[in-house]
Amino acid sequence: MNGRSLARRYYQELVTPLLLRRWPDLPHAAGRLGSGSDVLGLDDAMSRDHDWGLRLTLLVDEARVAEVDAHLAKELPETFLGLPTRFAFSGQEEPAHHVEVASPARFVSGRLGFDPRESVSVQGWLSVTGQAVLEVVAGPVFHDGDGEITRIRRALEWYPDDVWRYVVATDWIRLTEEMPLMSRAGDLGDDLGSRVIAARLVDVAMHLAFTLSRRWMPYPKWRGVMLGRLPGMAGVHEHLAAVLRAGEWRERQTCLARALDLLLARQAAAGLPAPGPATEGFWDRPYLVAREQIGAELVAGIADPEVRALPQGRGSVEQMSENVAVLTRSPERRALVSDPSITDEG
Repeated sequence: MNGRSLARRYYQELVTPLLLRRWPDLPHAAGRLGSGSDVLGLDDAMSRDHDWGLRLTLLVDEARVAEVDAHLAKELPETFLGLPTRFAFSGQEEPAHHVEVASPARFVSGRLGFDPRESVSVQGWLSVTGQAVLEVVAGPVFHDGDGEITRIRRALEWYPDDVWRYVVATDWIRLTEEMPLMSRAGDLGDDLGSRVIAARLVDVAMHLAFTLSRRWMPYPKWRGVMLGRLPGMAGVHEHLAAVLRAGEWRERQTCLARALDLLLARQAAAGLPAPGPATEGFWDRPYLVAREQIGAELVAGIADPEVRALPQGRGSVEQMSENVAVLTRSPERRALVSDPSITDEG
């Protein structure tokens, strides 16, 4: 049984009766939300060695949170379907039940740093990672009595249009800046350096693939798997994998250029500016570079003055940093995207 199916049975067969026995008309929502590979439907036998098991998110009114949590802590039996209802997460010593009881606002703010049902600022949108959003929108919902999860998820369907353009432009700007460096390093005999830059560019292209597909990107462990499942991205996946397999820089840049051509075609299909081809020669050198005009036309089409004023090429928090300590904490993410000292030049 996978984690999603387990969570559904846990809710329907055990948690629901415990709740309704005490509060017959308790308004609530429930699902397998938050962290964990099972939220994405990607857990397997190996996933069970830590932080896997009887897990559930239960959303109730703020005034009921403490009472409901205490009730479950007292009334849950030791096991369900042969699995412990109480166990310690990684880094913890004391076992506890893992029905996360929270209000809708507290749950979503804890992941995102804001409540998307309210007005969200440009900085707010730029401060979220795809993984943070997936912890809210990806998992199965078993009950949504008052529609709160539905409203939250509707608000998180995608970026506002101009923020989307800005994020897409940032990926192209990064590709323009670094693509010829990959080839130059290889041409100089620094194959290791060329491979390191290639890996960075592949990750940028993967982010671009998710963004053009209007899908939130997961954290790196599941990025390749979920890229392969994006509709119409099989060719992009194939060419990006070939970049990393390539034995020398010429093959590397050719495979990357093929992936970028496919991404630019997807961009045109999405209704965004897509002046082709995706790459061109870099001065008089035998290197390819992503066309600067692509990012420039995306930026030129931004109408929102607040988005237009953003530093070009800085982007969202997950385009600015790969630091897990930053990306997994909403206050640090918000602080980074709001830092005025980070400019085009800095």
